[in-house]
Amino acid sequence: MTRPAGTAEPPTIGPDDARAALHRLRAEVAKAVVGQDGVVTGLVLALLCRGHVLLEGVPGVAKTLLVRTLAAALDLTSKRVQFTPDLMPGDVTGSLIFDPRTAAFAFREGPVFTNLLLADEINRTPPKTQSALLEVMEERQVSVEGERRALPDPFIVAATQNPVEYEGTYPLPEAQLDRFLLKLTVPLPTRDEELGVLRAHHAGFDPRDLTAAGVRPVATPADLAAARAAVGRVHAAEPLLGYVVDLCRGTRAVPALELGASPRGATALLGTAKAWAWLAGRDHVTPDDVKAVARPTLRHRLRLRPEVELEGVGVDAVLDTVLATVPTPR
Repeated sequence: MTRPAGTAEPPTIGPDDARAALHRLRAEVAKAVVGQDGVVTGLVLALLCRGHVLLEGVPGVAKTLLVRTLAAALDLTSKRVQFTPDLMPGDVTGSLIFDPRTAAFAFREGPVFTNLLLADEINRTPPKTQSALLEVMEERQVSVEGERRALPDPFIVAATQNPVEYEGTYPLPEAQLDRFLLKLTVPLPTRDEELGVLRAHHAGFDPRDLTAAGVRPVATPADLAAARAAVGRVHAAEPLLGYVVDLCRGTRAVPALELGASPRGATALLGTAKAWAWLAGRDHVTPDDVKAVARPTLRHRLRLRPEVELEGVGVDAVLDTVLATVPTPR
């Protein structure tokens, strides 16, 4: 296709410029969300790797605000779905609606047609609706009456779970958990951070008005596309590939676990390590990069034996043991 006369070529975004733009996100998100730098970094990793995120934290730690603010700072669209026991698949994906003016059926897009979808309390909806979302996450498209409709790019799901209340929930099966790239824990703020929250609200901060809070786009989808291309060029040496495989195979041999990381977990670990290395300014992956992302990438793919869980042993502790015992390549 020939470019129309008088139009300029779009500016090429270099990897350094894209990296700088993504690093500015922390400061921009901090205008509305106090702390949570680690969670912001995890969401950026997911965007770079085209993966989905499971956010786990008690109510009131700004999970919804975090996703909305990140979308605003990246100039992306975001929508929120509150998952409930009566939510139907069509409420999420969209459905055909009869239009009496045309005497024909028209497709009404569901909330999945966005860039960042916040699936709030995903474990409160029945398996049928969970399965519909799983297809969307995996295929990045919606199929209705045999017609496929592609979702926007980028598209990621940030799903939340409450870790302390399980009454009336439908636990996510392992097959669906394995589709999430990362599981991020959203911690309670420190005392100083909580004081900062109160000071902001006392001064008139309204979490529903991000524009008034001064949140502005500091990166664009074009920056993200350039960053993804740069991450794809990050080198991983053969010994490093073997290290990733050995870590995942090591989880399958731990007596405390009845389910270890799958091969999909190994590919996810390599992908997040490459994105982590690129964000740090390197063009190659080191074992430290792998260790830095091992917990959020693998913790939800492992299942403890019931007797071990009763003893109070956590998945992260088991992962730490695997990381300490598997030889690190030099």
